[in-house]
Amino acid sequence: MRVLVAEDERDLARLVALGLRRAGFAVDAVHDGEAALERLDLYAYDVLVLDRDLPRVHGDEVARRLVAAGSPTRILMLTAATAVEDRVEGLDLGADDYLGKPFEFPELVSRVRALRRRSARPALPPLLGRDGLLVDTVRRTATRDGRDLDLSPKEFSVLQILLEAEGAVVSAEELLERAWDAHADPFTGAVRVCMSKLRAKLGEPTVIRTLQGVGYVL
Repeated sequence: MRVLVAEDERDLARLVALGLRRAGFAVDAVHDGEAALERLDLYAYDVLVLDRDLPRVHGDEVARRLVAAGSPTRILMLTAATAVEDRVEGLDLGADDYLGKPFEFPELVSRVRALRRRSARPALPPLLGRDGLLVDTVRRTATRDGRDLDLSPKEFSVLQILLEAEGAVVSAEELLERAWDAHADPFTGAVRVCMSKLRAKLGEPTVIRTLQGVGYVL
C-alpha cells in the first residue's frame, strides 16, 4: 500500500510518515500542494493524507484536481478546523474522510487502512490463503500450516501483493513501485534481498518461484 503525506509542518510530516512506515506502508512526504500534485502525476498512490492548509497550492485545490481527474487515490483530509461546517466542506470537495488535529496516531492508521479497503481497486478479502499460507490483511498476521511467521512490514507487504495476484506473475518493478517509497533505488537489489529473507521465513517446500527476467509467482 502506497501513501502520500502532504503536510507543511515538517516535523509532523516526518512523524506521520515514520509511523505509517512502521505500520507497513510505503510512504512519501511533501510539504506543499504543488509538490503533492507533481507526485500524484508520477506515482499511483492508494491514499493521500492531505493537510488542508497547504502553501503554494491549497489543499482544497489539490482535492478538487484529484477528483476532477478521476483519480482512484483516496483522500484523508487533515485540518485544525474541526467544526461541523468545516468537515462538511472538506467532504464536499471530494475528501473520502476527514480527521481533525490533534489526532491519535492509531486512529490515523486505522482510517488509512479503511480507505485502502474502499479504494477503486477490486474489493479484496481480509483473509488471503494459498499453499498453506494464511494472511490476515487487517491484523497483519501471517501463518504457514498453522506456524506463525515473524515477517517484517516489507516482507508482509510483498507476500500480500503476491497472494493478491492469485497465481499471476508479479514483476520486480511492480513490487518496488507498490511496496517501497519513491526514494528506493531500483538498482540496489532491494526486492531480491527481501524475497530471499521472505523465502527463508516461509520455509520448505518453496512456494515462491522466480521466473528469470519476468518476476515472481506464488
